[in-house]
Amino acid sequence: MTGPRPPLPPFSLETALQKVQAAEDGWNSRDPQRVALAYTPDSVWRNRDVHLVGRPAIVDFLAAKWQRELDYALRKSLWSFHDNRIAVRFQYEWHDAEGRWWRSFGNELWEFDPDGLMSRREASINDHRIAESERRIFGARSRAEHGADLPIW
Repeated sequence: MTGPRPPLPPFSLETALQKVQAAEDGWNSRDPQRVALAYTPDSVWRNRDVHLVGRPAIVDFLAAKWQRELDYALRKSLWSFHDNRIAVRFQYEWHDAEGRWWRSFGNELWEFDPDGLMSRREASINDHRIAESERRIFGARSRAEHGADLPIW
């Protein structure tokens, strides 16, 4: 179990932006155990066509993801928020074991419990093959870049 994960719902613009940046920072750590602590023990996920429940399943899923998606680097942007829900759009870049680069992008819907843990995550994701020269996401963003939006394409 973990304690509360501020900021807590209901979200304001400021706290929703903080929650989105915290999620981006966590995922950019590529540490499945660390990331899983942001979710309730029984969190429900839909990631593309994969459905899973609970932290152990989240850890296993993320460990496998980051073994496949090498040099993963992510950006998230707040789309909307209301009470205990946040919608984001995101992009991330990675390469596969053969060295092919990809840009993955999509939308996530998040729902939080009163302690600020994510109880539900629904992600719709598309992958687009890119040349290495087309990359625009290089590691975690600097503090000065927090909140900056990326163009959709």
